[in-house]
Amino acid sequence: APFPFHVELEAREGEEWEVRDPPHPRTPIYRTMESEELTDNAIVSKPAPYWEGTAVINGEFKELKLTDYCGKYLVFFFYPLDFTFVCPTEIIAFGDRIEEFRSINTEVVACSVDSQFTHLAWINTDRRQGGIEPISIPLLSDLNHQISKDYGVYLEDSGHTLRGLFIIDDKGILRQITLNDLPVGRSVDETLRLVQAFQYTDKHGEVCPAGWKPGSETVRQIDFSVKRMAGGEKKKPTLG
Repeated sequence: APFPFHVELEAREGEEWEVRDPPHPRTPIYRTMESEELTDNAIVSKPAPYWEGTAVINGEFKELKLTDYCGKYLVFFFYPLDFTFVCPTEIIAFGDRIEEFRSINTEVVACSVDSQFTHLAWINTDRRQGGIEPISIPLLSDLNHQISKDYGVYLEDSGHTLRGLFIIDDKGILRQITLNDLPVGRSVDETLRLVQAFQYTDKHGEVCPAGWKPGSETVRQIDFSVKRMAGGEKKKPTLG
């Protein structure tokens, strides 16, 4: 199936992706809309807003776009600014655990309104001096603020973004949004758990209750009732 990003909308004037839910996995279909109804807002269960730009990857400038991650899950997160305080702790935490994400077919991209040159300078600065060297995830530049505005995280008065995190699935559908105010960083453990949960529901068509982790019980959607919600039929999954 084609990858349902907004780049497809540009090629097909007046059309937008829509999602059927249920069944699993989510299947994108077309519906006809007036051109003025099209939007790039980030909405859970809808196609993620398309983006492209210059990123620093392994110390080099490269053009990066959302469709590069076709067929993979993507954790796409915004942070306010390079050379700050909470931001390096988040980027280092995600970077140090990138192999855990890659082991479940997931990539991580970080984005701020800094230029690619500032990104590179930060990457080349030792961690003991406030830098993030070495780092193994791309840092995307949003110098004109368009990407952060499309995702609804840009603060006009401040000139930078909130701490927004977006989980995008392998079909380009936005599955989860986390939005933090500036003083508090995000949890790598919780992000990893959410990706695992969405991938499990994609594969098995069951729903994951509060606090679900791989190996925990899930709940069947079929014949779901108030009685079962109160403690009825559950299934112990076999992961693999």
